[in-house]
Amino acid sequence: MSAAAELPRETAPVLEMRNISKTFGAVRALSDVSFSVRAGEVHALMGENGAGKSTLMKVLSGAYVADAGGEILVDGRPIQAGDPIKAKANGISVIYQELSLAPNLTVAQNMFLGAEPSRFGIVDRSANVRLAKPILERLGVGFRPGTIVSTLSLGERQMVEIARAMTTNSRIIVMDEPTTSLTTRETDRLFEVIAGLKADGIAVIYISHRMEEVYQLADRVSVLRDSAFVGTLDRSELSASKLVSMMVGRDLSSFYKKEHRAPSSGRKIVLSVRDIGDGRRVHGCSLDVFAGEVLAIAGLVGSGRTELARLIFGADALKTGTVELDGKKLSIRTPRDAMDAGIAYLTEDRKGLGLFLDMSINENINIGVIGEDAKGGSVLDFRAAKKRADQAVKDLSIRTSSTSINVGALSGGNQQKVLLARLLETKPRLIILDEPTRGVDVGAKSEIYRIIDKLAESGIAILVISSDLPEVIGIADRVLVMREGRIAGEVGASADKPIEQEAIMALSTGGVEKPE
Repeated sequence: MSAAAELPRETAPVLEMRNISKTFGAVRALSDVSFSVRAGEVHALMGENGAGKSTLMKVLSGAYVADAGGEILVDGRPIQAGDPIKAKANGISVIYQELSLAPNLTVAQNMFLGAEPSRFGIVDRSANVRLAKPILERLGVGFRPGTIVSTLSLGERQMVEIARAMTTNSRIIVMDEPTTSLTTRETDRLFEVIAGLKADGIAVIYISHRMEEVYQLADRVSVLRDSAFVGTLDRSELSASKLVSMMVGRDLSSFYKKEHRAPSSGRKIVLSVRDIGDGRRVHGCSLDVFAGEVLAIAGLVGSGRTELARLIFGADALKTGTVELDGKKLSIRTPRDAMDAGIAYLTEDRKGLGLFLDMSINENINIGVIGEDAKGGSVLDFRAAKKRADQAVKDLSIRTSSTSINVGALSGGNQQKVLLARLLETKPRLIILDEPTRGVDVGAKSEIYRIIDKLAESGIAILVISSDLPEVIGIADRVLVMREGRIAGEVGASADKPIEQEAIMALSTGGVEKPE
């Protein structure tokens, strides 16, 4: 059953948000937004980071109190806004991108946390399990009520969040970027669950930057831009050009425009890797990256792409093989060794491993080169650091009113650009970009692609790891495909195959063998 089966147009809305505005001091986060959802539909909510999607959903959940003049109706009845408990009582549940589970508790305990069944004033654990069991069976999960949450995969934890929403008989479930950290199999399972929720008459508000998911799931799509409502498209009206135009207010026909020219003759090898492996997940991998080239590494989740990058960067121990930069053999034991040699690495987990979220933009950009500003070896030149940060903000179009703002307050795209700015301050010869546009809106993606293009044009060698095949095809000069920890083959420049999705997937899945 398709999650996006057509709904009757006359279906009455189960939720209406009318004329919702929200200000934080002088900042207007929402401006007179009206939005409605029908029972039994998947309604996608799209827009660039900072457009107001999360703020609107926090108003809906009661986490934020909207400005005077707006109202929220469920089944045509106004409800009291600004109260999370009353929002839940009215059948509204929100599953945030950052899951809010207690990892040391069981599945059943998480499902009823704060609303535990009790007997004579004591939590009734057997009732907890008994009530959880039919909900988990309905979702078709493979774990039990007594399973400790920390032992579950991210996809399974997502199911626990959905199960928790179902304990309150939710009529409206909001899912905020639910597939960001899921495998393909877990994503498929989530889509099956969403189809089941639809069939039961539950309204699903689905927030995502991934257009292919929206095409697959959504009955309707509403778009916010610059804190205001732009419009709603029915499923039959959906197209990439319409959605992109609504989200960014401009034509992105040159979304993947490449202005740099990958060298075709007399090419200088910047990175040369031969037969490297870690003895576990990477085996005998060899590759070259040329100056001014964007080389992408594609493959399925678990194929060893990130593990290969971590070996090159010294984040994991190299068991076999050699790494050379500009013809010089390197002895890389730590990331510091790699950075000193001229290798920069942008991690796929910018929040957990890349940025210091409670530190300023200025501090994050300068932290890798702070020693350069030490006068007499001890006194820091804060003026030089600020000048460097201001220039980086200008060069990379980082949207902020001041470099003193904490990075945690920025949108995903701007956070990514701050992290990239820090790497560029080290003047690298090779940049490894691991999922550079993960969790980034469509407008910021376009800006990041242009930054990559300019870096290649300046002669920097770039190694990109991405699970987004259109992205790989759009920005790469060549593509190496990994399968089960090995290089399965190459498509692009020097290969016989052009860079096409079918060729990449064939190599990823073992549909063709690597030529001898």
